[in-house]
Amino acid sequence: MTCPPVPERRLPGKALGIALLCAGLAAPVYGGTSGSDGSRAALVIGNGSYRSSPLANPVGDAQAVAAGLRRLGFQVTFKENTSRRDLIEALRDFANSAPQHGVRLFYYAGHGVQSRGRNYLIPVDAGLAGEEDLPAQAADLSDFVDRLGGARNGMSVIVLDACRNNPFGNATMQLADARAARTRSLATVSEGLAPVTAPSGALIAYSTAPGAVAADSPDRRHSVYTKHLLQWMNVPGLTVERMFKNVRIAVALETRQKQVPWESSSLMGEFCFQTRSDGTCG
Repeated sequence: MTCPPVPERRLPGKALGIALLCAGLAAPVYGGTSGSDGSRAALVIGNGSYRSSPLANPVGDAQAVAAGLRRLGFQVTFKENTSRRDLIEALRDFANSAPQHGVRLFYYAGHGVQSRGRNYLIPVDAGLAGEEDLPAQAADLSDFVDRLGGARNGMSVIVLDACRNNPFGNATMQLADARAARTRSLATVSEGLAPVTAPSGALIAYSTAPGAVAADSPDRRHSVYTKHLLQWMNVPGLTVERMFKNVRIAVALETRQKQVPWESSSLMGEFCFQTRSDGTCG
């Protein structure tokens, strides 16, 4: 949708702040690293031990992210190599229990695909033979994003290092049942993930651009995206949007533009993973 241009009116910083306060729109700031009050909660999942097309990095990536978030005051739920049942249960429980106030963060590393504009996270026990199997064999991300982003207050940050190489190879995948001798086309399953507009109060970060894939890095400790995420989220005073921009620049430079991370943000407040020593953010 294209919106008509709005005439620009410049207000001095102080006047703008007063105007926002009077309008009830003052942006909250979520800083600090305590989290002891439950104001920072995270669900971190890494899936790598797939029956077909296993991945080297996701579990180690997720372990490192979980450890880093704990140091930054998050109460972390960590899962690895999840079955579909465990994956859906973890998503549901987190959406139901994450704090309504404060910061809710979801990080996923593993296989993910898009089909007909919907994004699916692939559990390690998926027996996919065709596109029609996705709703029954994978986890639809859309409902989770809507529920997590629909919380009344606070903010949601969703990080998807899930655009790994296409798990279906040349658009086909053998049936999980070895007794079956046929394959079915997955031609309408697209590489990478579909762009999703973040709901109000949420930011969705992708390890690469919509429709593109990010290579697994079996010769490295972490994927290139998570490597830079781990570095930048520990820099004091960076707002979350600035932090992801720095990650995007670093990944694009390292990969010579072959992988360019992408974000969709509808955040209404400011958040720093780590504030400066004087408590400021931004």
